[in-house]
Amino acid sequence: MLSLPAVLSARVQAVAGVDPELRPATRPQFGHYQTNVALRLANSLGEKPREVAQRLVEQIDLAELCEPLEIAGPGFINLRIRADVLARVASEVLADPQGGINRTTDPKTVVIDYSSPNAAKQMHVGHLRSTIIGDCFTRVLRATGHTVIPQNHLGDWGRQFGMMVEQLVDEGLDASSLDLPGAEALYQRANAHLNESEEFAARARDRVVALQAGDPETRRIWRQIIDISLAGFNATYQRMNVLLTDADVAGESLYNDDLPVVAADLEDRGIAVVDDGALVVFVDGFPAPAMIRNSQGGYGYDCTDLAAVRHRVGDLGANRLIYVVGTPQQFHFDLIFAVSRKAGYLPPEVSAEFVGFGQVLGADGKKFSTREGTAVTLNSLLDAAEEQAAPAIALAAIKYADLSSGLQKDYAFDVERMVATTGDTGPYLQYAHARVNQILRKAEAESFPVGPVTVLEAPEEQTLALLLSRFGEVVDAVAVTLQPHRLCGYLYELAGALSVFYEKCPVLKSDGEVRASRLGLCQATKQVLATGLDLLGIEAPERM
Repeated sequence: MLSLPAVLSARVQAVAGVDPELRPATRPQFGHYQTNVALRLANSLGEKPREVAQRLVEQIDLAELCEPLEIAGPGFINLRIRADVLARVASEVLADPQGGINRTTDPKTVVIDYSSPNAAKQMHVGHLRSTIIGDCFTRVLRATGHTVIPQNHLGDWGRQFGMMVEQLVDEGLDASSLDLPGAEALYQRANAHLNESEEFAARARDRVVALQAGDPETRRIWRQIIDISLAGFNATYQRMNVLLTDADVAGESLYNDDLPVVAADLEDRGIAVVDDGALVVFVDGFPAPAMIRNSQGGYGYDCTDLAAVRHRVGDLGANRLIYVVGTPQQFHFDLIFAVSRKAGYLPPEVSAEFVGFGQVLGADGKKFSTREGTAVTLNSLLDAAEEQAAPAIALAAIKYADLSSGLQKDYAFDVERMVATTGDTGPYLQYAHARVNQILRKAEAESFPVGPVTVLEAPEEQTLALLLSRFGEVVDAVAVTLQPHRLCGYLYELAGALSVFYEKCPVLKSDGEVRASRLGLCQATKQVLATGLDLLGIEAPERM
């Protein structure tokens, strides 16, 4: 469904030759949109703005959409959309089960790398944003018709598992008896043991070799630790209303057998070279090379991430790669993408995007940590929010606060402000949905007919209908730009317009066609609010 502003802009630009930069009118008497395009053209043409505006008005053909165009002030052009057009568009939204979301004409296979906690450790505040943002991208891109393959790049391989398995054997523990906090405590004991005893450290190193070589007993215990971790992560994902499942797990261990293959391929083709005993790839414009294999023969994150790119493009068939990772990792992924391009693992027709995000800070604006200086667990953060509000409301507060500002910005985790049902918050949007649902319940109880939208005489009705027409355009923009704050801002504006509509336009107290039309407008708005909230991963409650 095309948005009316997009259609108007295209028609004006076809005549003016430049982007008209349509802006919502500041007052109802100025119509719905204004453009200063005549003033900008007059300046370059050396003509009077009103004369240019008059010429444009005579040439722009919008008769089937707008009232006659008006010239105001020094040369502004005002556009007022016809009430019957707004009514038709609102009725189309009402009848559309997608709520006005457009299906792409160019569907892609999109791989999104997000969440990515470390096995045997509880998720902490640092995983909050990656999980929420990645889940939002998954929802938006699927809704617009793309095939999305989430990849939860679990930290499930490496030296720490050698020491954990050895510690578990030393203590005579059955790994299956542990939960995730218990596995994390085991990790801490093993780490302390490693620092205290060289003999234990040697055994832990041997255990890593056994793990990598596929020793059955070592692999069995390692698998138990991974299963414990996944059970803990899945409980948190379910609590957060996040779509990730075990089917989306693609941890570091998945690429273990590919690492020597990637290294050999890069070296054989002269892309990687040996430098000071290490196998590296130099890329123009980067101050440091990618480390494929260190001088001791070990493979690190660079090689694992290259193997992941190769797998995601070659095996999963990705046309678009999205990495939702903290901003400090920008250089690492820029380098990985550059090496992947050089090696042909990332062909020109496949896009790769790094979506960095800022930190979650405490309410005081300082780094969020416990009194001991350690990272706050994600579940304790959810607990704190649920002390202030019911779980669905608390979750809405957290997700909206995370998504509603630019992703690169840090934001303060201020629970009291976030759970408010007034102002620019997630619970405010939930309240708007519950409130309009209450009106529709009462209408149903009275057997009042709902819609179609036919009567839009009041400016508040027209504003609401015009906003409904923009929903598909906003979702399209988020799918392309990966900026969810655009959707948050739109939903906040829609909820505000709905509130003004309530105050100025009685719904249940009106009669006949006017009441049916206003109820249709309420139903369409409810659908868009519910759909938009779901794209953010937020529940749309029937009551509050």
